[in-house]
Amino acid sequence: SATMAASGDGPGAGVAADKGIGSRRHSEGNRKLKYISLAILVVQNASLILSIRYVRTLPGDRFFSTSAVVMAEVLKVLTCLLIILFQKRGSLRDFALLLYDSIVVQHRDTLKLAVPSLIYTLQNNLQYIAISNLPAATFQVTYQLKILTTAVFSVLMLQKSLSRLQWVSLVLLFAGVAIVQVEQEGGRKETSVVSESQNYAKGLVAVVVSCLSSGFAGVYFEKILKGSAASVWMRNVQLGIFGTLLGLLGLWWNDGAAIAERGFLFGYTPLVWAVIFNQAFGGLLVAVVVKYADNILKGFATSFSIVVSTVTSVYLFGFHVDLLFTLGASLVIGAVYMYSLPRAPAAPSASSSSSASSSSSLVSHSRNHMGDGRDPESDPFLPKSVLVK
Repeated sequence: SATMAASGDGPGAGVAADKGIGSRRHSEGNRKLKYISLAILVVQNASLILSIRYVRTLPGDRFFSTSAVVMAEVLKVLTCLLIILFQKRGSLRDFALLLYDSIVVQHRDTLKLAVPSLIYTLQNNLQYIAISNLPAATFQVTYQLKILTTAVFSVLMLQKSLSRLQWVSLVLLFAGVAIVQVEQEGGRKETSVVSESQNYAKGLVAVVVSCLSSGFAGVYFEKILKGSAASVWMRNVQLGIFGTLLGLLGLWWNDGAAIAERGFLFGYTPLVWAVIFNQAFGGLLVAVVVKYADNILKGFATSFSIVVSTVTSVYLFGFHVDLLFTLGASLVIGAVYMYSLPRAPAAPSASSSSSASSSSSLVSHSRNHMGDGRDPESDPFLPKSVLVK
């Protein structure tokens, strides 16, 4: 037996070899999933903005954006309900009991989501207004201000601390967006032909308010979710119920008379349906794949989607890229990537080492309650509502 051990033969060596092969395959599988996640994040980020811009600038009858927001909410709720039913293995009784307990019995918990749902519904409508009035690439760059607003609200409402690198990246982010706006303003003054259906100032106000609402709603959502055991699918059902009701209220207020005359689905084409499906299912798809992507990968995906949107806009919409826009967009891309870099671990002190185990258990408990294994405090890129914002 000594000879077998020395030569590396025997059952122990075989088990070790199998474990090595298994771990190698597992790491290769994880790497593939990361690349797939990256591709999905880039495609979803870029395609939604480009497709909305495309359908809103086509000649002919325009669909009502308020009806598209409501339709996306309805599809999202139905999808989440089907997923919950599947998780209950098709048992309608267990499914109904879970819905009754989560929505009716725990009504206070449900009502907490009314505020973020109102803000997200407003944000979805503002995005349509912004993309209808701004070039897709300009919107994509400017919309990254949501990272800045999320960071500021996190510091103010959750007393979070940011690293020096993150503060520098936020300054660069703001500078990059400002340069792009200066370039766009100069370009508009030089252009003699201005589209009557597009209002740049209106689009800019819409995207800035959308960024502010995104930052506040995301932080508020995170704050009320701490200690909650509800799954991400149930949270989306609760959000979607309020979102549908509030969306219908906005539809009646803004387009009620026109929709009563022309119909809820007026102007809907296969392309419009594709945009709505992308908005409804894209965010849910991102929620599924994002667990395989770390913050660096998500930051890279956001940056790369800006490049994809800009290049596509050149060919699809005749968007002109000059030196100032390139400089501003480059600053934004670099800032997004810098902000996503992991913080340097602080040296543990003797007084804090005694509470390390309890802290790690609390973090683990918080991650488990979020339902997807991620720490929400270090995830500025995933919308907390799992809508594409």
